[in-house]
Amino acid sequence: MPDFERFRILLEEERARKLALLPALRADITAANSARQDSNVDDEHDPEGSTIAFELSQASALLKQSSAGLEQVDAALARIADGTYGSCAVCGETIAEGRLEARPWTPFCIRHASAGRTR
Repeated sequence: MPDFERFRILLEEERARKLALLPALRADITAANSARQDSNVDDEHDPEGSTIAFELSQASALLKQSSAGLEQVDAALARIADGTYGSCAVCGETIAEGRLEARPWTPFCIRHASAGRTR
């Protein structure tokens, strides 16, 4: 039986990390947009490094990934609160503790995670 309190603490720490990261990513996107608008330089052909478009794309992807991760963590915390944490959302079997240690936010046992979350 997993130590739910330990996993709750891990999830809350992960949630705090993600919440702290989101404003920095939003600031990066704002800065890249500002640089794009304020510059008449053709950065797409600048041999001196990454482009503004690349930086904007990268920051946007990281923001999307972090937001999705935050949703997964929040869902796991809700499962702890309602007593369903540690049970596979597909088959209802207990999720192995090692899997929860690696991915404490997962709602799926290894069989259903690797099978595309279906039976």
